[in-house]
Amino acid sequence: MARLPRSGCTVRTTLHLVGPSGWTPVPATLVYDVADPFAVRVRFGDDGRDEYEDPADGGEDGGVEWLLSRDLLRAGLTAPAGEGDVRLWPARAGLDVVFLQLRAPSGEALFEVSGAVVGEFLRETEMLVPQGAESGALRVDEELSALLGGGTDNPSAY
Repeated sequence: MARLPRSGCTVRTTLHLVGPSGWTPVPATLVYDVADPFAVRVRFGDDGRDEYEDPADGGEDGGVEWLLSRDLLRAGLTAPAGEGDVRLWPARAGLDVVFLQLRAPSGEALFEVSGAVVGEFLRETEMLVPQGAESGALRVDEELSALLGGGTDNPSAY
């Protein structure tokens, strides 16, 4: 797992798409950016990025990306969590599996992911921004100053 101070962290893993006759491995990357401390991004597909990349750098390749709440991901490790488009729950019988269900207008998908991988990723994110300290990492004052000052400063560049 790569981690760059004050930037973010990523972990590449494999989710297993649960289908009617078996599982299909799907490469994915969990991405955490301290500039968006409440969120975790799940990028689907093998894009070859081993380390955190700032999405503002234009690294978009048109792949599928879902935005999840870090708190929701944490809660889904131990109990059913979420409603609507994103739901998570741990497998029964102590298996190292967390189910991730994603729904969109075009359909829905059910994935299995390692609970240990998700737990380790969350521990890495909490080393960057501890649980409960997310609001302090938002830089709201700089954002408001830039907005009220005519938007000439880019607070994300600080």
